[in-house]
Amino acid sequence: MIPGGATDNRRVKPQGLLITLEGIDGAGKSTQLRLLASALRERGCRVCVTREPGGTHIGEQIRKVLLASRNTQLAALSELALMYAARAQHLREVIRPALAQGDVVLSDRFNDASFAYQGYGRRLGAAAVRGLDRIICGATQPNLTLLLDMAPRVALQRATTRENRIKSKQRRFEMAGLEFQERVRNGYLAIARRNPKRVKVVNADRSIEEVQDEIRSIVDRFLRRRRGARKRKW
Repeated sequence: MIPGGATDNRRVKPQGLLITLEGIDGAGKSTQLRLLASALRERGCRVCVTREPGGTHIGEQIRKVLLASRNTQLAALSELALMYAARAQHLREVIRPALAQGDVVLSDRFNDASFAYQGYGRRLGAAAVRGLDRIICGATQPNLTLLLDMAPRVALQRATTRENRIKSKQRRFEMAGLEFQERVRNGYLAIARRNPKRVKVVNADRSIEEVQDEIRSIVDRFLRRRRGARKRKW
């Protein structure tokens, strides 16, 4: 997302960075994203925190449809189409404007989630997802993805406990069961293997502090490499 040097004396406005956090439900993405955003702001970065599905008024309405427990008959292709409908709005209203003004955008899920959940989890395959992604996302792709990885059984227990505690009616993906979560995890790991420079796998089955320390280390190295900055400590 950051352009190369200009060939004349005109000033080139730097573009922002899109950093995404991914992982199966219950891996702790929201907590880690919040901590990372705080750390980046302390360093003087302008940070835009958002999530998918959602991030906009229309996107949040679509989110309710996608996550509602009662919508058990939602077809896999309908699910994928709704995901990208919400993403198109998200890109237009939030992500692209923030990137254009040089912000660091931190998103709790982005397009890798569709490849993992609908492509692998719902068995639609990568081609179906890629077709929509080329139209909707185009060149707007993550610069860095932090994949919080943990055993599906543990993650599902965490997610179920959380949803029970808040008496949530938005648990349709948790209701898909352990086998579904295992397919999603395998999908994420396959994405990481194909994109080792962009996708960094983080063991999420540790304390919040240990996971955050590794995340900050990864992001710090990434920012130094992207911006040519001197080594700085968190």
